[in-house]
Amino acid sequence: MLVAFSCAFGYGLATQGNVNWTTLIMLTVGGFLLSGASGCINQIIERDFDKLMSRTMKRPLPTGRVSVNEAIVFSIVCLLVSFTILIVFTNTLTVVLSFVSMVLYSFVYTPLKRVGPVAVFVGAIPGALPPLLGWIAATGSITHEAMIIFGIQFIWQFPHFYAIGWLYREDYARAGMLMLPAMGENDGKTTFRQILISAQLLIFASLALTFIAPTGGLYFALAIILGLAFYHFAYQASISRSKVAAKRLLHASVIYLPLLYLAMVLDKLITTTK
Repeated sequence: MLVAFSCAFGYGLATQGNVNWTTLIMLTVGGFLLSGASGCINQIIERDFDKLMSRTMKRPLPTGRVSVNEAIVFSIVCLLVSFTILIVFTNTLTVVLSFVSMVLYSFVYTPLKRVGPVAVFVGAIPGALPPLLGWIAATGSITHEAMIIFGIQFIWQFPHFYAIGWLYREDYARAGMLMLPAMGENDGKTTFRQILISAQLLIFASLALTFIAPTGGLYFALAIILGLAFYHFAYQASISRSKVAAKRLLHASVIYLPLLYLAMVLDKLITTTK
């Protein structure tokens, strides 16, 4: 859902209200199906590891409710329908980057999770592409503004994923998933240091948009408020390093990004109507 929302957001922001609703709807559907196919491929590859983790052991493949062949067929159908939609209703660059996103997530990020924390960096690239894809679908080009938005979603994923990693670190350890920095570190000092750094960078990235794009005072003020609020949760988590604080940080991350995007849209609407 976040992928579909981010695609729609990028498209809407780029069009500045002059929305082609057919393109927007089909882009959202295409992005949703592509994300579903990528997630399914991920679960096919990791089905044996999912059996070892309490968080994932009840998924359809580990429990046998869905066979591997059924999952493969489902993934192929979703991919074919998704790329058909994107080819018909968007442009070549959108289709190419969508394909790159799927390959990076399914066939690079997924196996890298058992190699080391570099997987989070690699996985953050396809995770940050949806708003950029929406922008490109609307304009056919990559602008500085679009790259800042890509950067915001890229940086956002580090505190988001590290919060998840800390919550389920025992699960990941059982399955051999080396997602957290310094996995052998029981106190999580390195992990929470990186959470704090990424939360700080997120504030700077969100404010950088005001120097690249014609944003107004509303976005600037809301970006500061949201960034400081998110940093508060990151700081509290770094102090206690408890699962409760990590869960609060995770919830805060899920709330932060849509609200920041909403601030961009509201600011853009106000700026264009003046």
